[in-house]
Parts: sequence; structure tokens; C-alpha cells
Amino acid sequence: MTFLRLPAVEHVYLIKWPDITLFLINITHHEKKPPCWTDNASWEERLADVVTPLWRLSYDEQLERKQEHQEKILSQLSGYLSGDSPVGDKLSFPVLPILPSPVRNGYRSKSTFSVNRGVDGNPKTVGFYVGTGRKGNIVCVSGDHLLNMPQKHKLVARCYQDFIRLSSLEPCLLFHTGGHWREITVRTNAEGRTMAIVYFHPQNLTPEEVAVHKAELVDYFTQGPGSVCQLDSLYFQESTMTRCTHEQSPYQLLHGQPHIYEEVLGFKFRISADAFFQVNQAAAEVLYGTVRDLCVPNNEQAGRLTETGGTLLDVCCGTGAMGITISPRVDRIIGIELIEQAVEDAKHNAALNNVLNCEFIPGKAEVVLPGLMSQLSFAGRGLTVVVNPARAGLHYRVVRALRNQPAIRRLVYVSCKPDGEAMRNFKELCCDPAPQKKLTGEAFSPTLAVPVDMFPHTPHCELVLLFER
Repeated sequence: MTFLRLPAVEHVYLIKWPDITLFLINITHHEKKPPCWTDNASWEERLADVVTPLWRLSYDEQLERKQEHQEKILSQLSGYLSGDSPVGDKLSFPVLPILPSPVRNGYRSKSTFSVNRGVDGNPKTVGFYVGTGRKGNIVCVSGDHLLNMPQKHKLVARCYQDFIRLSSLEPCLLFHTGGHWREITVRTNAEGRTMAIVYFHPQNLTPEEVAVHKAELVDYFTQGPGSVCQLDSLYFQESTMTRCTHEQSPYQLLHGQPHIYEEVLGFKFRISADAFFQVNQAAAEVLYGTVRDLCVPNNEQAGRLTETGGTLLDVCCGTGAMGITISPRVDRIIGIELIEQAVEDAKHNAALNNVLNCEFIPGKAEVVLPGLMSQLSFAGRGLTVVVNPARAGLHYRVVRALRNQPAIRRLVYVSCKPDGEAMRNFKELCCDPAPQKKLTGEAFSPTLAVPVDMFPHTPHCELVLLFER
């Protein structure tokens, strides 16, 4: 297929895919004028312009653009700390060159494909949305041409489309209009192991009637044309909600193994149907290695040995990957995570790797942390913190607890959106003591920033920011 070189985009379009909302927000912030399409643009180009807006640029040009964007964001923090205009162009701390992704194409380990009307009007089309629900102009376009999509994901999506077109059941485009077949999520690991999760709205079907269609699904992917996908796991989730947890509506294993596994920096991690895991495994090794080296610098630096050990507090620890990869360099890891299933995965991952110095605590960080801080005042050989919150950033009580704990001398903040709520966190960590906000502890200072490209062909990257006292 030949792509036309087009001017930049005109509207932000809805794509039902993890991380894409963030990409679109970044696009609108990054470009004064979002991309616009000419009448000659194909649907494939339109989709690529939304999902992978930088696909027309060389990889070096992509990295240059991302570097400039991160430096612009961080110059605002520098301006705030120096008392100058918040929109300055001077950096008061070094920003290293962005670390590239070792894999640039087909890197996604997780993709969620939607079901809706295609370009030809067929409601049983599997792909990604172009258009908006508000304007009623949603079109579902195949993602076969997308650069960040692995071939295995494309194959499973095509087979699922063939299956639902053979099914006697209608797709569920809008919950109130009926229909049953919904999205499919595909997860793969570096070895090519594949998990598929089919989402289904039961409407008024009886459990016995649903069981018939589940059996047809299993037969299609194990004995029929879909067997070409060689699925290692096939899950099914019945739900009357747009998104729900395993506790709200259990994932039903219809075929194969309950988990697939991924390896990062020599450690093995279990991936459940709903577990969070970085969608670019190769770049995750770069990210976690960077975080590890900033939290606990390597033993040998500049020809001399540096002391390691102490306690690492991992806030928003997820399934424990970051803390576990750092565990050999510290005496103790304490992880805090809201989602209980993720805590169970973290405990399993620690046991799987024979890591004995990790403890994982379920609960809201803003509830757990203040009480925990008094116990950590005597953390022995030092207390280091790594935080990796969602886009909403850290709760103000978490920032207050970290800021007011004098034992913390080093804090590493991993942000997927530093120009959002994370910037508020940065400022509260670094501002002068503010008794009215109960920020009475010694201020931190940003000393080093390292961007890591986790998502080639998109404007998004992770920023690792080191704060020290």
C-alpha cells in the first residue's frame, strides 16, 4: 500500500485502545494544529495518523521531536524553581538524550480491537475507530497496516472477524441496542506465546445459550480456521459494563494455560488476563534498567565501589516488576499497590524468581503510606523511593508523606505524562516549605532526567526524573 504525504491532522479522533487517549492528548499539546486529511487520504492513512501520528518521520526525527518536547516541559519546572517565568527555555539540571526503543516496529505486546461498522458498512468489522461517537461518524478500520502492531495480533483480529461474521449472533455496537460480540484483546510475549480475551454482552441469553456460543468459539480457534493463531490461552468475559475487573465479572479460561510469561532483565513475570505489563518488552528493559541505576547506582563507578543496600519503597508497584528487578541491589523492597490482583501477581512474581526481600502491601497509597512512614524513619542504610503513578499523578497525601520523611534522600519519579498532574507533584516535592499545605520537610531538587522511548511512531514516551536532597 502506498501512503501519501499529507499535511498535519485536523481533529482528535477516538481510538478504543490502551494508551491511545494519552497519545491524542499529547498530540493536541504537541501540535498547534492537529492533523487534517484531504479527500485523497485512505482510511488506512487516517487510522495511522491517529494511532501512530509520527509514522511519516524517520526514527531519528521522532526521537528529536520527543527530546525537544520533554525538554520544553522540564524547562517549565526549572523556571518555577528559579522563580522565573514558568515558560522558560533554560534547564537547571541535565536531561540526557532520549533512550531509543530497541524494537521500532511490531513492538506492542497488548492490543485491544473493537467491533463496529466498517468502511463497507458491515457491523461485524474488527479494528480501530476513526471518527467520534458525538458526531455519529465512527468507522472501524482494520489495523493490518499499523507499524506498531505485531503480525500475530493482526492475524488473531482477522480470525476473530471471520468468526463473528459466521456467528448467528449480532455484534454489540451500543449496549442499549442489543447484540453480543464485543472487543478482543490479544497479548503476546517475546517468545510468541499468545493469549486472546473475547468480551461478550449476554443481553437476555440464558447461561445454556451462552455456553453454546462459547463452545463454537473454542472450536473455531482450536479445530477450525482460527487454529492458525495457535493460541496458548483463550479467555472469555461476559459483561454488561464497558470495562470491569475480574472480581466484577470473572475471566473464564476456555482453552489453554491461565498465564503467559515474560522475561525482563533476567527476571520472569507472570502475565494474567488483566495484569498490567509494559506493552514494549524490549524498551521495558531499558526503562527498568534506567530506574534501577538511578535508584541504586551500580557498585563500581569511576573506579571505586559505592555502597548499596538500604530500603526501596515502591509506590504504585503494580505487579512488582520494577522493585523485583532492583531487589539484588537493596536489603529490602516494600511495594504499595491499589489493585489486589496486582499484589497477588507481585507476590507470585517474587516467589517465581526466588526474591525473598520483597513485601507487597495492598491499599491506597494515600492511606497506607502515612502510617508506614513512621516505621521507615529508622530504615538503616537509607531509604530510596520510586513512584510510577498513573496519569492522574500522586495523591497529595502521598506527596506530603514523602516530602515530610527526612530519611528519604533519593526519589525516582517515572511519568508517562509529565506535563499533566505529575508537574503538580514535581512542584510540591521541590517547593519551599509550605506549612499551610503541611509540606514542612526539606525540599527535593531535580538532578537528572532521562526520557525513554516506549512507543515508537507516537508522541508518547516515559520520563524518569531523579530528585535528591
